[in-house]
Amino acid sequence: MSNNTLQMIRNDCPELLREFLFYMETIRGRSQRTVQGYYIDLRSFLRYIKSVKMLGVQPANDDVFHQIKIADVSAEVICAVTLSDVYEYLHFTLSELKNASAARARKVSSIRAFYKYITTKTTLLEDSPVKNLEVPAIKKALPKYLTLEESLELLTNVKSSFTQRDYCIITLFLNCGMRVSELVGINLDDIRYNTLKLLGKGNKERIVYLNEACISAIKNYLAVRETDVSPGSLSKADKRALFLSKNGQRLTVRRVEQIVGQCLTQAGLSGQGYSPHKLRHTAATLMYQHGGVDIRVLKEILGHSNLGTTEIYTHVSNEQIENAADKNPLSAVKKKNSPPIE
Repeated sequence: MSNNTLQMIRNDCPELLREFLFYMETIRGRSQRTVQGYYIDLRSFLRYIKSVKMLGVQPANDDVFHQIKIADVSAEVICAVTLSDVYEYLHFTLSELKNASAARARKVSSIRAFYKYITTKTTLLEDSPVKNLEVPAIKKALPKYLTLEESLELLTNVKSSFTQRDYCIITLFLNCGMRVSELVGINLDDIRYNTLKLLGKGNKERIVYLNEACISAIKNYLAVRETDVSPGSLSKADKRALFLSKNGQRLTVRRVEQIVGQCLTQAGLSGQGYSPHKLRHTAATLMYQHGGVDIRVLKEILGHSNLGTTEIYTHVSNEQIENAADKNPLSAVKKKNSPPIE
């Protein structure tokens, strides 16, 4: 767990929540990013509970709400929460916080995990008040992705003070379909000729194979990796990191998002909602639509836990639908002397 997150948890967490977060990281093996997500979601929930139950105030989405300290929310207050309280909180997240269904579903997941811990790992509750809590329905939209032509345009317009690094980042996203958290976590010793070890969600490791484009991009970047860093500024803590900043530190997720945004702007693709995660969608879509990669193989490449998650990439293009109609064996059968379609 990062020092900043650890300090926040120590300073602004009731003991019960603090124990839950450490349990999720040390016993359940959840990643630091996941544990931080639990903390943020449950901090919001307990701010609401404190406001309503302890302060007697209906909160609003303002500075007062976001500055509420939760360290004094007792285990008794947490265990007295009812299903109705949670539904009222979810209404608050919709009406005041303007959370979309995906964000509310994530909060539900965090709340359910918290109360499952309380009922199964402590003696404070015998029955979870949220066992019948339903997850908000999430609209299953088709993933947004770049076309093959747009992907080529992006690759040919990478120009910056760190061109080799940034080109390598874009190449790995478009060819390997990795998550941005996986990319920033790559170390030099994770690369073995044509394979790359990634640390995915839930601290699950997987191996992806590197094609010629990726191998070439990595070699070109490694040739300038240390010279790109200001002399004497290479951080000892980050010296194993593949992707470094000018100051010799491991690139952060936010910095990679900025780099991708700059590259998209240079390619004339800004303002269309593209992001590093959309490049992951792009890689998956290109492999499925143009490379003919089997959906089960795609699941392993992307590091999905179940096939259902991967099936969103089986969407097809209008061109594929048109081609399918043309391949019908009856497509050429016409009635003799039939009038033209007006």
